[in-house]
Amino acid sequence: MTGGQGAADEVPAHETVEALRDVAQLGGFFALDTALGPASGEERLTGEGFAARAGTVNERYGTVETRIGVSIAHLGLAARLWSPVLACTLVHGIVPVMTTVEWAGDGSALRLAGPRGSRVPRSGSSPVADAVAAQADGVLRRVESHLPVKMAPRLLAGNSASALVGSAAQLLRSRPGLRAPLTELTRELLETGRLRGTGRITGPELTFRRRSCCLYYRAPNGSKCGDCCLVR
Repeated sequence: MTGGQGAADEVPAHETVEALRDVAQLGGFFALDTALGPASGEERLTGEGFAARAGTVNERYGTVETRIGVSIAHLGLAARLWSPVLACTLVHGIVPVMTTVEWAGDGSALRLAGPRGSRVPRSGSSPVADAVAAQADGVLRRVESHLPVKMAPRLLAGNSASALVGSAAQLLRSRPGLRAPLTELTRELLETGRLRGTGRITGPELTFRRRSCCLYYRAPNGSKCGDCCLVR
């Protein structure tokens, strides 16, 4: 589902835009601006752009430890990728193609240039999970190849899993009627690729316990997150 599906699976651009605008009303990380023109190339998710945003995080939290800013910025980016993809998939049956996602200005918000999407595969749950993971975690992994500092692979995978389940829990609160398919897909995703073994769902409201730490507790006045492996 990275663009190699047949034409029959493709969704007209206006349908993808409408779906993204609808789920953006869920608020927060679900908002993904759309631009019908071609990608500008200037605001793509480059290593330089990510490093600048990670530096801003370090300034905000008053820490000079580069890894902290990188991890927190990475966690936020993961949430902005998983949320609209997960919501569009379950609410509209459309998996947005995220290869043209880019920064929307100087902040952390994103937009999707030249939006397009594909119909949700109908041949079982695993193909759906594979399609969703390719468009959310796949983009995230490309950003990770140009981080300004070396990070533990399991920390990055744990951030992605934490963002996934956090997005799913927020979607569940907004659309409780999606509980069954949402829970099933989230569990499938946690068994997909590098997310396997990153943590476990601990309750019906999609609470989560990860097996790694995002390092936020190391920032001045930081604390342990609710899903942190260090919380007892």
